[in-house]
Amino acid sequence: MTGVPAHGAIGIVGAGSIGVAFAVVFARAGFAVRVWDALPDAAPRARDELAHRLDILGLSADVADRVSFEDDLAVALRDVVLVQECAPERIALKRELFARIAAAAPPTAVLASSSSALLPTAIAEELDDAHAARLIVAHPGNPPYLLPVIELVAGARTAPSTVGEAAALYGAAGLRPVRVNREIDGFVFNRLQGAVLREAYCLVRDGVASVEDVDEVVRSGLGRRWSIIGPFETVDLNTRGGIASHAEKMGPAYAAMGAERGQHDPWTPDLVAAVVAQRRDILPEEDWAARVRWRDAQLARLAPIWDAICEGSPDTEEGHR
Repeated sequence: MTGVPAHGAIGIVGAGSIGVAFAVVFARAGFAVRVWDALPDAAPRARDELAHRLDILGLSADVADRVSFEDDLAVALRDVVLVQECAPERIALKRELFARIAAAAPPTAVLASSSSALLPTAIAEELDDAHAARLIVAHPGNPPYLLPVIELVAGARTAPSTVGEAAALYGAAGLRPVRVNREIDGFVFNRLQGAVLREAYCLVRDGVASVEDVDEVVRSGLGRRWSIIGPFETVDLNTRGGIASHAEKMGPAYAAMGAERGQHDPWTPDLVAAVVAQRRDILPEEDWAARVRWRDAQLARLAPIWDAICEGSPDTEEGHR
């Protein structure tokens, strides 16, 4: 098939929303994609959903032509380099599916679960060592065709080379792999999201702010900064002297806020020093002022777009108000 990368096809197990989203990601990048689902009525709905998403993204019919829906799992996984499992978040179901995947996929294929909470060691528990060595969790942002981050999590028996192969394949598909260094519930994405959500619920519960006002603080404040820089870079650029100065000035206040919620995770000197060292490796001190100017320029450039999205245009019902 023309336009298909030489490094092979992708098999997707599960034709739900995430499975279709991954089909968009890989087909858009030029991969041949084969989708299989255990439910016989899944394919027609998934085809319609695929067409709708491609239309929203303004992608050509050539992209849809790279995606096929297969009735036979063995056909779907023949000669693939990656299997992306996208089944519901049930451990027994995933174990059963990976037993079938392991039997049908090439022995060199990366076996990836889209799980957002289940750990790869648990998913691979009933597989032999050879197949467990090929299994990882590859947890995407949702939808992955618009949020390019993908978390790669190795299990206790995952071969290091598998993570590298997976990172290369996802990178070739336009995603940005993040390697999670050890198994932990929620990985990175959902732990960060969960921390914000827990505090958001508490603020509403305690009568501090309404649901809409909490959303407004994120939508018009934190979210705008976080769309171009993360929390560490945010505070690094917010204070002259960088993240070391921020930790010295604000560390006690944040510790007090955490203690109010029963959380005791102080920013110890060793931890702050490690974070500072990583930030200065990324952004040398002599480049700090230029990066601040860059941040301001990006926020200014994006402000009209954010305002239009949040408010909605006069001739449409889109927008949050």
